[in-house]
Amino acid sequence: MKIYFDNPEYDGQFLRSLGYAPLGAQIGEAWAIAAQIRAGDATSWYNAWSSYADQLYELVVKSRAAGHRVSVRNAFLRASNYYRTAYIFMFALPVDPRVIEAYEKQTDAFQKAATLFEPPIEILKIPYEKTTLPGYFIKPDASDAARKTLLCTGGYDGTCEELFFIIAGGALQRGYNVLIFDGPGQGGALVTQKLPMRPDWEKVVTPVVDYLLTRPDVNSARVALYGGSFGGYLAPRAAAFEHRLAACIADAALFDPAALSNKMFPADIASALAKNDVAVLEPFFDKLQEDTTQRFILGRGMWVHGATTPWEYFKMFQAYSLADIAKNIQCPTFVDEAENDRRRGGGKELYNALQCPKEYVLFKASEGAGEHCEAGAREVFFQKMFDWLDRILAR
Repeated sequence: MKIYFDNPEYDGQFLRSLGYAPLGAQIGEAWAIAAQIRAGDATSWYNAWSSYADQLYELVVKSRAAGHRVSVRNAFLRASNYYRTAYIFMFALPVDPRVIEAYEKQTDAFQKAATLFEPPIEILKIPYEKTTLPGYFIKPDASDAARKTLLCTGGYDGTCEELFFIIAGGALQRGYNVLIFDGPGQGGALVTQKLPMRPDWEKVVTPVVDYLLTRPDVNSARVALYGGSFGGYLAPRAAAFEHRLAACIADAALFDPAALSNKMFPADIASALAKNDVAVLEPFFDKLQEDTTQRFILGRGMWVHGATTPWEYFKMFQAYSLADIAKNIQCPTFVDEAENDRRRGGGKELYNALQCPKEYVLFKASEGAGEHCEAGAREVFFQKMFDWLDRILAR
């Protein structure tokens, strides 16, 4: 589904940002920004998005001085999304300092907006092992009533601030509390704390559930876990071991990412990976990185997983599979995927492996929801998923 750019990667990321309208983007602003971009040129992409976000930020500081609360909040939110969008094609190793700068600006803009909600969005540092994880707790109103709560985990190159635009609005309108957070390999946990991704996501989710259950405004029997994009693996992985969850949602579900990654390679390279044969692997990956998309995928994966070489990254990735684990999930689970998603990773296979109450939805291009994580048609996803989840939690 082409939106603006002929380049599918650039068009997909454009749709990703545009899909967060109205709070995270404005259609006219996004089109004006896109007109300045040369598709395939990461620098022109970065400059267009970040310079517009800078202008918006400067204007909003003046509005804040004049006391225009709603205008200020909404402009800070758009600036946050535009800063995040700016660095997406630089999200790779070696780490570009512009990525760090834009990440810090997207966080700053969001946190300034957070103080202007009613009630204010709580900025969290969630206890995790010997450190903390960044996150936010959002309530639909100022009441301290114990509510159903949606705990949200993202994917590879997103941030917990982006999760606000992805999922929080749909949940808040339906009376849910929302907790969004960055785990290892994500957002601030990666960029600022340098914590790499881990496959055993239950070790990440369990401390967050522990925190939630200390709050009097959380109904401990009605905590559901949402995972989007690569979170479509992470959420069901956590649910297989964390049995205090009342439900799990795998949005862009993944079943066996390790097996999918292995299909990328001819037999001799797969054998070299198993043997760590650097003499074979080095020239193969050097050649692979001549392609812009592959260079981005490999650089991003190495950074997220804390790998020093592309082949070390793929060896690490072998731990990411639900093939022998999905049967352990006990809570009702919603599994979905989109028919045009080039990242589709076995939603039906995950559904078939589940032995718990379950629901499967294939979102279609004919309803405008056929792209990765139903980008551009989140209300279509919200209706089907939340109608299911409301029934589950009502029990």
